[in-house]
Amino acid sequence: MSAEYVIGIDLGTTNSVLAYAPLGAERAQVQLLPVPQLVAAGTVESRTMLPSFLYLADESEAEGGALDLPWGRSIDVVGEWARRRAAESPDRTVGAAKSWLAHSRVDRRQPILPWGAGAEVRKVSPVTAARRYLEHVAAAWRQAFPDAPIEQQAVVLTVPASFDAGARELTREAALAAGLPENLVLLEEPQAAVYAWLDAVGDRWRRLLKVGDTLLVCDVGGGTTDLTLVSVAEENGELVLRRLAVGNHLLVGGDNMDLALAHFAAERFAEKNVPLDPWQSVALWHSCRAAKEALLSADGPEKHSVAVLGRGRRVVGGTVSIELDRSSAAALLLDGFFPRCALSDKPARRRASGFQELGLPFESDTAITRHVAAFLQAHGDENQPIRPSHILFNGGVFKAEAFRRRMLDVLGDWFADAGGAAALDGPHDLDHAVARGAAHYGFAKHRGGVRIRGGTARAYYVGIETAGPAVPGAPRPLRALCVAPMGMEEGTETDVPGAEIGLVVGEPAQFRFFSSSVRKEDRPGTVLAQWSPEELQETDSLETLLPADDSQSESFVPVRFHARITELGVLELWCVGAQGSGRWKLEFSVRSDAET
Repeated sequence: MSAEYVIGIDLGTTNSVLAYAPLGAERAQVQLLPVPQLVAAGTVESRTMLPSFLYLADESEAEGGALDLPWGRSIDVVGEWARRRAAESPDRTVGAAKSWLAHSRVDRRQPILPWGAGAEVRKVSPVTAARRYLEHVAAAWRQAFPDAPIEQQAVVLTVPASFDAGARELTREAALAAGLPENLVLLEEPQAAVYAWLDAVGDRWRRLLKVGDTLLVCDVGGGTTDLTLVSVAEENGELVLRRLAVGNHLLVGGDNMDLALAHFAAERFAEKNVPLDPWQSVALWHSCRAAKEALLSADGPEKHSVAVLGRGRRVVGGTVSIELDRSSAAALLLDGFFPRCALSDKPARRRASGFQELGLPFESDTAITRHVAAFLQAHGDENQPIRPSHILFNGGVFKAEAFRRRMLDVLGDWFADAGGAAALDGPHDLDHAVARGAAHYGFAKHRGGVRIRGGTARAYYVGIETAGPAVPGAPRPLRALCVAPMGMEEGTETDVPGAEIGLVVGEPAQFRFFSSSVRKEDRPGTVLAQWSPEELQETDSLETLLPADDSQSESFVPVRFHARITELGVLELWCVGAQGSGRWKLEFSVRSDAET
């Protein structure tokens, strides 16, 4: 049965959204699906955004149908009420699950969330939390379109452009477990924002952009900052869009702003002789999210009250509150996250402590403007930073005009001779753009339309252990062999030139993979003897046992590599026996990096 609809799902750090378009229409007619959700115990409302929070209720709270949804009951509550419960019961509420999917220093399939909660608290894994969000939006779709099963539709699921192979594969795992179709497509969120703009302006985009223009997509969401460069070129007399580069995974965004505001509020509580214990501090963090959104909105109040539940003997059963004012909050967040800086500045690096908690690795430098400067420097030519002619804002943080205006002012300072960068003209729905853009892209993919080209956004490498005498206590040096260059197109393949490599078969072995978003000149066969952390980042290693052929008496087989990017964006790395016998395949998804 062929798909009737294309469905775009924004699995956001703070909010998730579903948009769709009927494939039978002449043009993409993208619409939003209101998602039923609990807004209070026993109260269900439909809203276009589903907060990406998971409240782990207990059976007693579900009595009397208090947690019932139109499609049934679950004690894992997703949505608005879960978000509200984060301020009251942070030890039973999961947030930022998407950021945890990208945190390779923890086992993301193990029940570790809520992070730091006591042993008596029921926990879930980051993969399970993502699955719960997707199960909720899938159930909402089934209720609204019972005759169009979601597993039979064309589904586009968005991920950060900076997600590595492991994070993308875990996202896909959660999606399939939630009942989404096997052939779902992963799309980079900044590209989805561009597609949303294309959907909004239609054919006018060719008058708003010209050959030679460079578009900076600056996407600052709840948990991450994603940066992407898209150029405008000409082919056969037609304007085309090409993705030039993507940035690294930056854990800085609205969550950091909430935390900064919470620290400011905690000082105000201390002035009232009200010290906060750890869980009150977490609750305050969540409360400051609402305060930030209210104070920075266009018609926001001059003051906003923030309260925490009392836990000391003087305030048991009560609450303690303070008031935050609009001007102080705006100054704190503007100068803390969008300070004026030089284009030559780089993000500050804090000296690492010998002992660190395994929580989320938030950026040491919260200055998004410095991260943008470093990104433009990294992708320029001959020590000249690349200059964007336009900027497309995306993410809930930029709903505040002050942040947009400051970013434009900073770009104006950096490129004063060229007139700075202009905000891309047209309507911008920052809350729903990613989901809308995913649906528009899916329609264009099936029915034809403007596509952003560019191939893989990264080059991919395998780690090769060097031969030589062993040194006690020291690992053998590792070299990185490029197997897929940046820009390799879907549906293409290549032999990797170079010397034969020894492949371990018949016993467990670890295979290490690396990627780079800045080494644009490396070709298949390029070997790196050393590199900096800024050049290459290690993705999840693969531990597996490759079977030995019956004719092979040794566990060490000489092979050559053959790389292929499938139409679904999977990098297949074939190890081909040099003597003509044996073929082994290693694969991991690069779909959100591939040309979409």
